[in-house]
Amino acid sequence: MIAARHIPSDARVLDVGCGHGNFRQCVPEADYTGLDPNFAEDAAIEGVRNETLTQHLVGRRASYDAVCCFQVLEHVRDPKALFAEIVAATKPGGLIFIGVPHVPSALTRIPNFLINAPPHHLTWWSKTALVELARSAGAVVERIDNAPWGQGDGGIFWIERCSPIKCSGVHFRGALAWHASALIGHGLGTIAFRLFGAPKTTADEGGGLLMIARRPAA
Repeated sequence: MIAARHIPSDARVLDVGCGHGNFRQCVPEADYTGLDPNFAEDAAIEGVRNETLTQHLVGRRASYDAVCCFQVLEHVRDPKALFAEIVAATKPGGLIFIGVPHVPSALTRIPNFLINAPPHHLTWWSKTALVELARSAGAVVERIDNAPWGQGDGGIFWIERCSPIKCSGVHFRGALAWHASALIGHGLGTIAFRLFGAPKTTADEGGGLLMIARRPAA
C-alpha cells in the first residue's frame, strides 16, 4: 500500500476505523494500534481496540508517529471534528494518511448506486476539499494522490464502464431507465470484474484519493 511506504518500520501507528485491522499486514514491524468499535470483537489480530478515537485520546494525545484513516471520513457526520482528533493523536512532525472516495470519479457516475446514498456515504471528496480539511486543523499537506484500483474496489470501475447511463450532478432518479441502467451495470460489471480483476491502468482517476499530511513540528 502507498501509505506503508512512507511509514518507518519502528513507527508507532494508529489506524482509525481499522475494520478487521488489515493494514497491520502492510506495516508488520510497526507498533500498531487499530480502533474500531464495530469490528474489534471479530478482529483476528492483536492490537485492535473496541474504542472510538475520542475515547482513545484520553491520555494519548500526540502519541503516534503516523495516524491512518482509510475510507472512514465519508461515513461520519462531522469529518472536520474527526480530522481534528486525528491531528491531536499525531506527534508533532508525525504523518497523517487519509483515504476517501472522490468526485468526479467512476464511483460518482454510476446511476442510483446505493452505496452513495445516506446513511452509507455522507460525503465525497475533491483534492481542494482535502486541502481545506487539513488547513482547518493546522495540518500541512505533503501530497494528494489518486489511489489505484484494488481488489476491494475494482468492481466499481467495471460497473461504471458497463452502465448505459453515466450520471453527473443528479445521481438518483426514479426513472425506469435509471433503475435498468443500475441493474445492467451491476450485472455486467460484476462479470467483467470476475474475468479481468482490478484494472491495471495508471491513466484512470483510480478508486479514491490518498492525502499525506503532517502535523507541524512546532
